[in-house]
Amino acid sequence: MPTEPVPAVAVAPMPLTARPRLWRLARLEFDPVRSRRVLLYPEGAMLLNDTGGEVLALCDGTRTVAEIGAELGAKYQADVTADVAAYLARLVERELVHDAQ
Repeated sequence: MPTEPVPAVAVAPMPLTARPRLWRLARLEFDPVRSRRVLLYPEGAMLLNDTGGEVLALCDGTRTVAEIGAELGAKYQADVTADVAAYLARLVERELVHDAQ
């Protein structure tokens, strides 16, 4: 019996005025074996690409999503704010990031 593919669930982007912060039990580390950043939390670990690591490094609860997007946008010479908001929304959904406000 053929099955239909499961559609991706749309997640609302994190508001641009939110001030994202890592969950209190999560921490950003550098894995020297893999030479990349990793997000560690009690239930596991998430290997991050360079961009994901840069986004999370800026999630200190003082910058807004818009400010993080602007800072990375200047670095990459592209408008990445929507991508940053969508990425953070996925992490909010997994309860690894929250709004510090």
